[in-house]
Amino acid sequence: MKTTHLTAALLATLAGHIVSGAELPNLPGTTPLEPHGDFSAEMVAGIDRLAMKEIEAAVTNPRSTKMGLSEWRSKYRMLLGVADLKPNSITLSEAPSRVSVDDSFRMSGQVRWTVLENLDWDGLLIGGPSKGHPHSANLILIPDADVTPEQVLAHVAGFPDSPYLEMSGCRVLVPTLLNRSNDVSGYPPIGKATNVTHREWIFRQAFELGRHPLGYEVQAVLAAIDWFSEQHPELPIYVAGFGEGGRVALAAAALDDRVSKTMVSGAFTPRSTAWKEPLDRTFFNLLSGFDDAEVAARIAPRYLWIAQAGTPIFKGAPEAKPGQRSAAAPGELAVIPFETVEAEAQRARTLAGERGWLTVLPADVVAAEALSRFIGNSNIRETHRNKPPKPLSTEYTNFATERQARLVHAVQDFTQKQIVTTERERDETFWKPLKGMDLPAFEKRMATERERFGNDVIGRLPDPDVPMNPRSRLVRETETVAIYEVVLDVWDGVIAWGWLALPKDLDQSKPNPVVVCQHGLEGLPEQCFETDETTKAWRAYKAFALRLAEEGFVTFAPHNPYRGGDAFRVLQRKFNLTGRTLFSPIIGQHQRILEWLKTQPFVDPERIAFYGLSYGGKSAMRIPAILTDYCLSICSGDFNEWVRKCVSLDMPMSYLYTHEYEIWEWDLGRTFNYAEMAALIAPRPFMVERGHDDGVGLDEWVNYEYAKVRRLYNKLGIGDRTTIEHFDGPHTIHGVGTFEFLHHHLTTPKALER
Repeated sequence: MKTTHLTAALLATLAGHIVSGAELPNLPGTTPLEPHGDFSAEMVAGIDRLAMKEIEAAVTNPRSTKMGLSEWRSKYRMLLGVADLKPNSITLSEAPSRVSVDDSFRMSGQVRWTVLENLDWDGLLIGGPSKGHPHSANLILIPDADVTPEQVLAHVAGFPDSPYLEMSGCRVLVPTLLNRSNDVSGYPPIGKATNVTHREWIFRQAFELGRHPLGYEVQAVLAAIDWFSEQHPELPIYVAGFGEGGRVALAAAALDDRVSKTMVSGAFTPRSTAWKEPLDRTFFNLLSGFDDAEVAARIAPRYLWIAQAGTPIFKGAPEAKPGQRSAAAPGELAVIPFETVEAEAQRARTLAGERGWLTVLPADVVAAEALSRFIGNSNIRETHRNKPPKPLSTEYTNFATERQARLVHAVQDFTQKQIVTTERERDETFWKPLKGMDLPAFEKRMATERERFGNDVIGRLPDPDVPMNPRSRLVRETETVAIYEVVLDVWDGVIAWGWLALPKDLDQSKPNPVVVCQHGLEGLPEQCFETDETTKAWRAYKAFALRLAEEGFVTFAPHNPYRGGDAFRVLQRKFNLTGRTLFSPIIGQHQRILEWLKTQPFVDPERIAFYGLSYGGKSAMRIPAILTDYCLSICSGDFNEWVRKCVSLDMPMSYLYTHEYEIWEWDLGRTFNYAEMAALIAPRPFMVERGHDDGVGLDEWVNYEYAKVRRLYNKLGIGDRTTIEHFDGPHTIHGVGTFEFLHHHLTTPKALER
């Protein structure tokens, strides 16, 4: 048993049951802490600077040059969510259409082709040359998200009035992209509608499942390349795109050598500022070798043309209409400066080490001229350089709206099915290998899985690398408890901050158990000690950090940086660019907190527990799953069938319908749902606290996910280490069964054995 080394001042304080700020203004071993107006804002700002440093480091030291082409393509496919699964056969069929086409074309009209099993795509095909003009190439022409196939052809080729593209000899396929309107961004069966764009709507469903709207579009183009290759293997394949279509074209060409020539217009730019753009521009680990210059370099020595024309301008989602929820994430698109395009192109040349493969068109080249130069058709350039496109008829417009709705619903339906298929994948890769394992073998396996979760899902930052420099001050006291504010340094400019509560009758003869009490969204450490029953803080937290201290525990209520609205939410997007998440700095902060707590003479380092509500419950699933120095974890008001909660259409409390746009974690559906995270906590004690009326979930789905946890603990012969308490109440700390759980596992004679 360890002996304590409390200072005389602290011993006197504890023995006297009274703490005087004048006698003990700060904790022993700490320097005095000066009061601060807003430690929370300081913390978020420091983490923001850290995220920007990580982005700068990723741009300065690209990792792509260390990867061979095969490895790079495999990683890029994963980043885009481009599945390797393809349909058994590629078919291109005429789609239902009310649109008449110009008689001067041999074959043209609406078409549909198979992209993945149960997912078809729509577009427009101009299929044959005019008389005397044989085929010379197959062209996939990809418009911006907010431009229909008919509009892009009208703009660059005068369609349907004149067959200029046909005269070039190209067979042309123009796919439809998910656009930025929000006509069908909702789920009528449960009365939900939102103002998020169709692109963001699909992103919200897909990202958690390892899919992405851009990935679906790239997959559609790759399937079209398959069809062209099967039907007309003798012809070269060109891919050209404008705006969002340029991003699709760039990705498809980098992934498929069958594309012999590519044009990217209005889309080529460094991706280090993608966090400012619409949410669907978010990619996990994008800057680890997949910036535009690095993607372009993988196209060399095949030809790549880059132009500025066609850059989309987007000022953000419109205000919610009556009946719509205002849930859209912030994000804008502006014209890319030409010097930025040139600089990124030069970087691509340097990375590729090739000459003559990349052409940057001058800034004054408009979209029609860019395409004409690309395919070598002077008719387009001369006739349409200064000619505005002819407005399309109402018939075209109505059909385009219907076609967009069909596409959104098709991608949506395919994505929703992934909820089931990803669960089957977790069963195969995570749970089945555990069958029949004894406890030692299980712990060995979980050590490997814990590394995978920490590195690949959460994204570990380097360990804290500056001295702790602990500072403290007495902020409050009751008859039985003294409360100190504590600040620790974690990384340069990043702090950890919280409130520490010491019972005044603390038993100084032996180390004592600690409960780390974690607040929820927009919370503060002090709210975990609030005793005014008229306040919102009391209704949520029931002063659980203070009550536990009154029952003899040392408690520490740290501040986690999920406070400040967009100021913290954008951190997720910034960290995602470098393969990390909002929880990456939080993990480092808790490393430092644990390190400091374990140095305190009144703390038993083997008995530090975690108990969190709401966003603190999210923390209770992720932090102890990685940091094994937490000996126990309690998840209150958050445990869920988490993947379904994040992406399901038919759950009214789904995050699809809220403004919490930072919530999704890349590919979690295929890797770690809450039961898998609980397995990473095992064999340490784990508990769920669940109010029947807690709107963050449904009892049925909470119990469905927890049943996997119960089965695991029972199979390992440690069933007494886990439980769930249901109580008749809302989203709040109940503090009954959980307090008993803490006492049982932290203060019973058996728990004290060493």
